[in-house]
Amino acid sequence: MFSTEVILQTLVSGLLIGLIFSLVAVGLNLIFGVMDIVNFAHGEFLMVSMYISYWLFALWGIDPMFSIVVCAALLFLIGVVTHKVLIRRIMDAPMLAQIFATFGLMIFIQNLAFFLWKPDYRSISSSMVSGRFEFMGVYVGLPQLVAAAGALVTTGILFYLINRTELGRALRATSEDREAAALMGINTENMYSLAWGLGAACVGVAGALLSIFYPIFPQVGMVFGLTAFVVVVLGGFGSIAGAFIAGIIVGFVQVGSGLLFPPAYKMAFVFGLFLLVVFIRPQGLLGK
Repeated sequence: MFSTEVILQTLVSGLLIGLIFSLVAVGLNLIFGVMDIVNFAHGEFLMVSMYISYWLFALWGIDPMFSIVVCAALLFLIGVVTHKVLIRRIMDAPMLAQIFATFGLMIFIQNLAFFLWKPDYRSISSSMVSGRFEFMGVYVGLPQLVAAAGALVTTGILFYLINRTELGRALRATSEDREAAALMGINTENMYSLAWGLGAACVGVAGALLSIFYPIFPQVGMVFGLTAFVVVVLGGFGSIAGAFIAGIIVGFVQVGSGLLFPPAYKMAFVFGLFLLVVFIRPQGLLGK
């Protein structure tokens, strides 16, 4: 039997990492919800953001807490350029062509990172956010807490933008029916670019937050990218709220399975959850 402190520690740790998963998955789900295209390079966008945060700190001493805005803005720009240069050309192509295009982009970005920065692990060890504190026998890392809070705030802002603003209504109208939205005067091409920009900006924020405590290397995007796909499937394709809830669930599953079994097997339980959802409820928790 586990003590109360151990159970609370597991729940807190699962919640903190789950909120990061939610933010990464929300960006991925936004792109799919508007355009019905799965961005396999989403994790690599996260990796690029982590490297931007690292080099801003290594070269100019800019703390990741201050480089969040820069990372979000640059990733927004990368998302928009990706749509205009690549995605727009394959919008009407067969699904396999769309899959191979974003998968090829993933391979390109990952190998470019290997070429530029080698497979070395890097980290930011002296951020202004460091240390940990104890509360009711539970130890909470300050970097993880700040990252989770930042992810929660960013997800909340995106949810408000999508559901409470004219711009969000235009995005939702475009996702429902592109032709009808165009007839109502909505520039659907701009909405598609905006969706890619916002989706990439989400991982821009997540990358800067993760760089405070997580190692930075060319394949780090695969770790969070694959988990984000599980979160999207569990929450339901196109559902922002579903991705948020599912991210927390996956965080609990990952940390809890690492407590009950050897940590090397924790991702096996995450992907097991993925298969279970596919078999029982393919549309996800809040999907239609």
